[in-house]
Amino acid sequence: MNVKVGSCPDSWGVWFGEDPKQIPWRRFLDEVAEAGYEWIELGPYGYFPQDLNVLRRQLSRRNLKVSGTFLMAHLEDPEAWPGLESQLLEVGELLAGLGAEFLVLIDDLHTDWFTGERIKPERLDDDAWKRLIDATHRAAIIAREKFDLQLVYHSSPDSHVAFEDQIEKLLEDTDPEVISLGQDVGHLAYRGVDPVAFVRKHHERIPYLHLKSVDPELRKQVVADEIAFIHAVAMGMFCELSKGIVDYIALRDLLQEIDYDGWAIVEQDMYPVAFDKPLPIAIRNREYLKSIGIG
Repeated sequence: MNVKVGSCPDSWGVWFGEDPKQIPWRRFLDEVAEAGYEWIELGPYGYFPQDLNVLRRQLSRRNLKVSGTFLMAHLEDPEAWPGLESQLLEVGELLAGLGAEFLVLIDDLHTDWFTGERIKPERLDDDAWKRLIDATHRAAIIAREKFDLQLVYHSSPDSHVAFEDQIEKLLEDTDPEVISLGQDVGHLAYRGVDPVAFVRKHHERIPYLHLKSVDPELRKQVVADEIAFIHAVAMGMFCELSKGIVDYIALRDLLQEIDYDGWAIVEQDMYPVAFDKPLPIAIRNREYLKSIGIG
């Protein structure tokens, strides 16, 4: 197998383009390199400067390479498309200029990012689902034709593609020639899916993984009390790779069995977080993956 291991700003508590609670981008780059990662994602739109030359210099100085980054929008909402398209054109040009290969697409939350209150239905009706699929295809075609980027869809708790049946339906309804999965194994476990079994079943459409794990006791509480995703994150739902319910030994064995050749980006959701907390965790996560033969 050939697993290219990286990390991303999310593992340093970065969720928004601008937020005083978030670590400055230069410090993130310093620390992700110190932690031993070779690959990174660029994080939320606006977090890094959009100047290609600036980014190239900053990355080269730290021997870092960019695998891709994510965009998030209410994909079922036609009014969200112009904003998504505009971001895609800017981010796509940046990613292509940095030699990245992937655009990660995520449906925005149906709960409020700050209060956790439900603001949209948990599940879409047929018409809204069709709009989500259509928007995904449109984004994928632009990413491929303009920037030679592979769109990988990322399921996420409190989005409209969160549970196993929703991910399966997305796979059924999308063209495998243009849309793959950027599968987050921790988010699968969060929603009660066996990550190893899921990756085994769909590995031919998974060139890109996000690695995280879930605290088993907190998960029970979150599910029982129907706690919103943003509150679950603040509670520490996502834990270090070696301490959660995702069986990384079994995942490693599967990756070896299928001769996986792709990316695995450590993404331990933490927001908000004290600036000094992420680096030691990132180092331990990287050392753990090395110790079990992943990357």
